[in-house]
Amino acid sequence: MRVEVYFDILCPWCYIGKRRLTTALAGREDVEVVWRSLELDPEGGRTAGPTAAEVIARYRSSAERAAARVRHIQSLGEAEGLRLDLHRARPVNSFDAHRLVRLGAAHGRADEVLERLLYGYHTEALDIASHKVLEELGAEAGLEPPVVRRMLEGTEFTDGVRADERSARARGVEGVPTLIVDGGSPASAVQDPETLARLLSSRRSPSGG
Repeated sequence: MRVEVYFDILCPWCYIGKRRLTTALAGREDVEVVWRSLELDPEGGRTAGPTAAEVIARYRSSAERAAARVRHIQSLGEAEGLRLDLHRARPVNSFDAHRLVRLGAAHGRADEVLERLLYGYHTEALDIASHKVLEELGAEAGLEPPVVRRMLEGTEFTDGVRADERSARARGVEGVPTLIVDGGSPASAVQDPETLARLLSSRRSPSGG
């Protein structure tokens, strides 16, 4: 079984969804997870601006509603063992971070790289547009620093990230996190683990894969 997950490092729901998917896949050895890039803000700047909480407030009718939304996201994160610091994390352009995940995939460490990026951004409030930060996080996830540095200084995996984003539009993916099981219809990847497990079981082929 192949599970493709469209994600963006900037999205707290993606961190929550990744945890829930991990729980849903516990004990399954017949599943290949492929992480697909989908930037929330492709035009986002490389210089950090307002915090994630402040960005959320722009789309709420009152400060009280914004604060409640932030608390809701944080509480769901806490239930999955995550500390989502929306008052410190500052959205930036995530394109190079997506390229780093693809580099990780090329070395069999996509999950480790993505996990380190998510923790670095959402919990440590690191600047994931910074090449220095990305090099350090890549190394901590098991990649060789010179390999990460060469990738960041060049254009490697640019086409792959753009291809993922084109495929998202073609497949009707409108947000993140979204999963597609064995080429089927898009589904939310932030559903509870039990629902995700049922979804994956319903798509299991008679041969078990």
